[in-house]
Amino acid sequence: MIPPRSLAGTLIPAMAFLSCLRPESWEPCVEVEPNVTYQCMELNLSKIPNSIPSSAKNLDLSFNPLKCIDSHSFSSFPELEVLDLSRCLTVEAWTSHLHFPGNPIQSLGTGAFHGLSSLRTLVAVETKLASLGNFPIEHLTSLEKLNVAHNLIHSFKLPEYFSNLPNLKHLDLSSNKIQNIFNMDLEALHKMPLLNLSLDLSLNPIDFIQPGAFKEIRLHELTLRSNFHNKSAMKTCIQGLAGLEVHRLVLGEFKNERNVEMVDKSVLEELCNLTIEEFQLAYIDNLARDVTDLLSCLANVSAMSLVSLNLNRVEEISTGFNWQSLELVKCQFKQFPKIVLPSLKRFTCIANKDLDSFGELKAPRLEHLDLSGNDLSFKSCCSHYHFGTTSLKYLDLSFNGAITMTANFMGLEQLEYLDFQYSTLNRINEFSVFLSLSKLHYLDISYTKIQVAFHGIFNGLVSLQILKMAGNSFEDNLLPDIFTNMRNLTYLDLSKCQLEQVSEKAFDALPELKFLNMSHNNLFLLDELAYKPLYSLEILDCSFNSIKSSRGQELQHFPSNLTINLTQNVLACTCEHQHFLQWIKDQRRSLVEVEKLVCATPSDLQGLPALSFRNDTCQIKKTIIGVSVLSALVVSVIVFLVYKFYFHLMLFAGCKKYGRGESTYDAFVIYSSQDEDWVRNELVKNLEEGVPPFQLCLHYRDFIPGVAIAANIIQEGFHKSRKVIVVVSQHFIQSRWCIFEYEIAQTWQFLSSHAGIIFIVLQKVEKSLLRKQVELYRLLSRNTYLEWEDSILGRHIFWRRLRKALMDGKLWSPEATADAGNNQQEATTCI
Repeated sequence: MIPPRSLAGTLIPAMAFLSCLRPESWEPCVEVEPNVTYQCMELNLSKIPNSIPSSAKNLDLSFNPLKCIDSHSFSSFPELEVLDLSRCLTVEAWTSHLHFPGNPIQSLGTGAFHGLSSLRTLVAVETKLASLGNFPIEHLTSLEKLNVAHNLIHSFKLPEYFSNLPNLKHLDLSSNKIQNIFNMDLEALHKMPLLNLSLDLSLNPIDFIQPGAFKEIRLHELTLRSNFHNKSAMKTCIQGLAGLEVHRLVLGEFKNERNVEMVDKSVLEELCNLTIEEFQLAYIDNLARDVTDLLSCLANVSAMSLVSLNLNRVEEISTGFNWQSLELVKCQFKQFPKIVLPSLKRFTCIANKDLDSFGELKAPRLEHLDLSGNDLSFKSCCSHYHFGTTSLKYLDLSFNGAITMTANFMGLEQLEYLDFQYSTLNRINEFSVFLSLSKLHYLDISYTKIQVAFHGIFNGLVSLQILKMAGNSFEDNLLPDIFTNMRNLTYLDLSKCQLEQVSEKAFDALPELKFLNMSHNNLFLLDELAYKPLYSLEILDCSFNSIKSSRGQELQHFPSNLTINLTQNVLACTCEHQHFLQWIKDQRRSLVEVEKLVCATPSDLQGLPALSFRNDTCQIKKTIIGVSVLSALVVSVIVFLVYKFYFHLMLFAGCKKYGRGESTYDAFVIYSSQDEDWVRNELVKNLEEGVPPFQLCLHYRDFIPGVAIAANIIQEGFHKSRKVIVVVSQHFIQSRWCIFEYEIAQTWQFLSSHAGIIFIVLQKVEKSLLRKQVELYRLLSRNTYLEWEDSILGRHIFWRRLRKALMDGKLWSPEATADAGNNQQEATTCI
């Protein structure tokens, strides 16, 4: 044992050494993409880890207390494109302090970004940056995106170094403090025009734009949202934009930042002095009712987008506009406006929840129609008569109401994209709805409440490449052969379709299929024969099913490059399925998250990885099982025989015990409880009180309390009685307990050669009922029995014959007559 002093002498230096190690020396960063992307967030780093290679392009160092960043810190990363230094607390930079996203910048040295010549994106949000003038990024010639939103910038003046950033495409100055824009502020753009620059000035409190400031300036996009405190300021600033040439102009408010109460023609007519290609107006509560007049200055833009406007009073948007694209999003329509635009090629009207019926649409050049996210219902669909065009290539009717299919897209043969997801499709099983769509490439009918029963449902889709039909169902939960002539299909989604089986020919016509989603169904087996024709299959998703094993012994028909997902199934880890479990081990590289494949049965292996199953245990188990089964079979036979003949064996043992002794009773009476009155009033009274008297064994009187009924029947009833009286009636035949006593009586008669069974037929029994008890029927047919007749002569003959039968073998004495009057008149009943 090591002495305490020696142990302390060893541990203290070791602990001191460990305390000196810095986290960056442990290679703590996660390598997301080898040699390219590294995630080092929240690792308490004080400097850039040495383990990061020079080939890194994406580096996340956010939320670290970096203290060792200087002008040469990034010189080792010439390929760096994305650098995230968000919330890096205090960072010492060359001769000053540098704070990046989420931390205030006090000053920034001119060489702070030295070595980042390949940087494309720079984000300095919430850094309390006050000016762009001293931001040392002039040498970042590869920079494409600069985000300095949410800062304290007051001046819009763009530094001269902007002329040295030829690749800059996006400048985000939103949520700053800019109030005025002057001519001199954009001199850098006059010297070196950035034709692809998108400029976002949203959420700046702009009061004034000097007229001519944007004259002859060309921008790709300009965004001015929630900038103006009233309509007058908005009008003044739009006047200051005169001469601007912009591809896309975005005006309006944000949902939670609304200042301008109303926009009328006097505001938007100032846009006549701008050259605009595309225009968007968003989140304005009140607009002039006459949209045609309001947007007259924008009649020649190519694309118009109206987002979250109150247009519920607009009834028509018709001629006078040369728009090629019109977008109406969340515009609170109560009814579909009449659209008559001959030049329109693209029309989007989405997310208008109160819109339940489709209106008139006349756009003969229309190619793209998106009506998703409304509550539209179509009583008749779909042909060119419904949409006013024969040029349609894109149609989206998803997330709507009920759509009744009455036409097979006549006049819409040019369609390439069709989406019905989450709308209810009616009558789709009645005919080949898609027969005319030979050019269709994309079809989505997911969650459309279809139960596929018509095998020709997809006839005509010879060019289809992507088919999504998740969330529907099939007749008998069987996937039939419905994909005929779809040889170009590469993507098929059949998830959540309640499928239990797949027919062997279901995929015969899909040689080009690469992705097949069968997840979230109720498949019980992995049937390789069904997937055999899928030569090009790359991904098969069978997760979240009820798969226990494969259908066959061998799984050799799957393509070698196939990736299979079998997670979240109920694998049976038993020797019966050892071939399937061995296949899982052999194909572990082709299975998704194979380590998560766990056993569901048997219970002792539940939750254990399927890879842990050992095939060699099956040989031992087979021998053990064989011996066990044989032993169990022998024991079962013995137990069955003992159980079956238990009472007969008890009777046999009792016959040996009581066979030579004198009988206590003259007869044991077997009868139904329904016939108890006759037994008490007739049988007991006449036999036990008669001369000579006969002692009867009766259940409730002579059976020993605390002993099982069956044991009493055998030991008290049969063993101690000379004869057995069986009172046969319809009630008797219907009583299982009486039949049991009768069967024991037969064995008793066989074992006791001197014994006898006396049958009394109390009433006429239906032959059909009697024949159900074959042995009883035969005995009554072959042997003499007594039949009760309730008449004076019949009763006399009955009692004389019965006493004669009971006297056989009885030793009679006068003392018996004296004791007869003292016996209690009782009888035995069957349960």
